Amino acid sequence: MKPFLILQLRPETDASDDEFQAFLTKGGLNADQVHRIRLDQEDIPADLDLSNYAGVIVGGGPGCVSDAPEKKSKIEAKIEAECLSLMPQITAQDIPFLGCCYGIGILGHHLEPGAVSKENYGEPVSASPCRVTDEGRKDPLLSGIPDAFEAFVAHKEAMQHLPQGCVQLVTSAPCPFQMIRFGQNVYATQFHPEADAHGFETRIGIYKHHGYFPPEEAEALVDMVHAADVHAPAKILKNFVDRYRA
Repeated sequence: MKPFLILQLRPETDASDDEFQAFLTKGGLNADQVHRIRLDQEDIPADLDLSNYAGVIVGGGPGCVSDAPEKKSKIEAKIEAECLSLMPQITAQDIPFLGCCYGIGILGHHLEPGAVSKENYGEPVSASPCRVTDEGRKDPLLSGIPDAFEAFVAHKEAMQHLPQGCVQLVTSAPCPFQMIRFGQNVYATQFHPEADAHGFETRIGIYKHHGYFPPEEAEALVDMVHAADVHAPAKILKNFVDRYRA
């Protein structure tokens, strides 16, 4: 089996490590079946050959592709540029790709600069009620997923409209583009398919001063995520791994 390439965009080690373990656990993978690159700590190798991988998984992070360049820290700009550098090949060759949260921003920005912004559809830390579209019911990554399910979200920016060549697979009232597909094998979700309540509790603690919510609400948000019934999104990650690991 070819390994999966996991690109992580979180500069906070605790959050990055927790996310990485979630990708392994929910995807049914072990550490020797993946190549992990933390883009805050290392560059993508110049000789990286994507044909050596079963697929590419991109995690979330506190950055926003729609922020003006002068508002981005040096590390945020570096992380974003490194990830975007692979997108022309991924989309042109229809390489299996699953972008999670920040990943939908990366894909949308690559396909159509300006398609992702903070104008509409941001969501606070919450379990967002999602619905599978008619196109989504036909897609193998949504096999076994109920027509309606909850997913953990927390994002300041969102896709404002579908770039050309994209299909809407999952929607919600607060954010219409919760999951999309470009071509046949390039996917992205606005929600976090890898996240469970314990993982989101970790992120709430780490990011409570990053503007997602008033810090004094952290304890109530932890109670909320543990009370939520969020389990279906992990099946999407497992379906992605199972589909492309062969």
